[in-house]
Amino acid sequence: MARFGFGRSRSGPFGWRRVGRLTDLVVALGILGFLALAGAILQYRLGPARVLTGPAQAIDGDSIRLLGEELRLEGLDAPEYRQSCTDAGGRGVACGREARRALQALLARGLTTCEIGKSDRYGRGLARCRQGDEDINATLVREGQAVSYGAYQAEEAQARAAGRGLWALRFERPEAWRRSHPR
Repeated sequence: MARFGFGRSRSGPFGWRRVGRLTDLVVALGILGFLALAGAILQYRLGPARVLTGPAQAIDGDSIRLLGEELRLEGLDAPEYRQSCTDAGGRGVACGREARRALQALLARGLTTCEIGKSDRYGRGLARCRQGDEDINATLVREGQAVSYGAYQAEEAQARAAGRGLWALRFERPEAWRRSHPR
């Protein structure tokens, strides 16, 4: 029986104990390598936040151009530039153009600083922008020039309660308006 290895010690130079430890080491290194790769991929996809500071121009009510880069304001949704709303008297109001004018007025006050994290599906950086201590994104929602879109629910509630901006009008949420008016 010894000829077939049945009586041998499993702890010899090529025994099972040593092979088992080597297998454990290879598996552990494989797991660590996988975790390092996953972390690198997530960091690449999410990207570290970048900060841009300079004069900015409004493209529409929730998009700006800053230092040649087109950015989408994160956490809010403003009426599309061609979108119209209706006032209490039944008259049409160019609320998309008004949202752009409101954003441009904020941007005209001075230099804008934007922190850019992820990108949207069109490749624009999603940004949270400030001028000094003022959060531009929150201000637009608080003034009723945009609605909450994942953030700024408290600011939307304030605007709605005060009947400011869009909340003084009859309007279709920008997301619904885009679905019914494809480009």
